Amino acid sequence: MISAGFMAFAALPADATECIAPSNPGGGWDFTCRTIGRILTELDLVDGNVQVTNMPGGVGAVTYAMVASERSDDADLIVATSTVGITQIAQGKYPAGVDAMRWLGMLGADVGVVAVAADSEIQSMADLNEALKADPSSLTTAGSSSIGGWDHIRLLIAAREGGVEDLPAIRWVQFDGGTDAVTQLIGGQVDVVSTDISEIGGFVESGDIRLLGVMSDERIPAFSDAPTMIEQGIEMTGYNWRGLYTGGDVSDDAYNTWVSNLETLYNSENWQTAAVEFGLVPIWRGGDDFEAYIREQEKVTADISRDIGVIQ
Repeated sequence: MISAGFMAFAALPADATECIAPSNPGGGWDFTCRTIGRILTELDLVDGNVQVTNMPGGVGAVTYAMVASERSDDADLIVATSTVGITQIAQGKYPAGVDAMRWLGMLGADVGVVAVAADSEIQSMADLNEALKADPSSLTTAGSSSIGGWDHIRLLIAAREGGVEDLPAIRWVQFDGGTDAVTQLIGGQVDVVSTDISEIGGFVESGDIRLLGVMSDERIPAFSDAPTMIEQGIEMTGYNWRGLYTGGDVSDDAYNTWVSNLETLYNSENWQTAAVEFGLVPIWRGGDDFEAYIREQEKVTADISRDIGVIQ
């Protein structure tokens, strides 16, 4: 492996570079591996092609266990992951904890939002949280994940940061997707929806719903009228990010080379175009910054999961 001093120009080794998508073909993890693998080759950051392996099972748990036990020092292996994976780890659904891997970087994300019907009396996150503080069961909230899933968890994080204490009393309904949840929102069957902007952007553009807040560091350019949570005094983000990890025993030189090459890839027109076409907001967090972000997200998710009884 090329030393860290030459990271900016490093080409990872040739014949065995592999990206595992812990899922069947199609979907976010498969997109991450296939697109990043292709662009690594296009930019000559690896020699030859990146082998993409699909390894479904346990929402990523099968792959995680295999890497931890069999390939923890394989510097030519990267694995696609996302917010879903960290939620699974936080809730004890993977056989090893967050420290079993080295976390390389986040390259893009779908951004979480909280929305209400256009004619709702709730005008801001402050209004929403005041209503939930007064009576947590007074509103029906909804999204596309189950209780303890990411849509649910990030709404509860926003509520907790806004001063709501009785999180288990907040009513939650799961739908098959954000679109289904919004249909019920427009029809008056639910009061609030927490989901990704990519799933409901069309309803915002049509004026059927309003965004109370977006869970990103900065406003979303396509919906620049909607304030972030942070602007409203709620210190949180809610990215459904896409990223990569490698084995926990990979050397510092190999790890740093991957981080450097992935940052080069992120800054390329190739990735910026591919990410946007897939509906992602390009966002880079890499290396130590990403490691710290992962640990914080795992801790916050575990804390909320305990609060609502998903884990002990």
